[in-house]
Amino acid sequence: MKTSPARVIHGVAVAVVVTAVVVAVVIGIILLDSPAQERVGRLDERRVSDLREMSFAVDAYWTREGILPASLEDLAIGEPIVSELADPTTGEPYEYRVLDVGTYELCAVFESESGVRERDVRFQYLWSHDVGRQCFQFEAQDINRAPEMR
Repeated sequence: MKTSPARVIHGVAVAVVVTAVVVAVVIGIILLDSPAQERVGRLDERRVSDLREMSFAVDAYWTREGILPASLEDLAIGEPIVSELADPTTGEPYEYRVLDVGTYELCAVFESESGVRERDVRFQYLWSHDVGRQCFQFEAQDINRAPEMR
């Protein structure tokens, strides 16, 4: 029995469409993060946001008191803008350490590498991090002057 040219063309067209659909699905899976990866990314974004809030609060404390707070607890008492002092997953407090008269660091443990996840590109470099414990050093800023980008 002979196969008609129309059947051959139809068979090739179906094979091409099926191949295109399979390729599109594979590319979609590769490009999209899994739900677990998305969750990890959102938690790391939350950590960066918490550290950013703490940095602004330290600056406000520095402006008001003329010294750095001794601890995050001191900061939380005087600055209602700080909403979270602990990691959203572990509940462990973020690390804060005075390094010098006007220099301090904030540390957190991240679950993923930073990259394009940071929605505000102005902060991608400043808050870039690897997996694990990462510390960010700052010079305290007077909030009454032109703010430095953080």
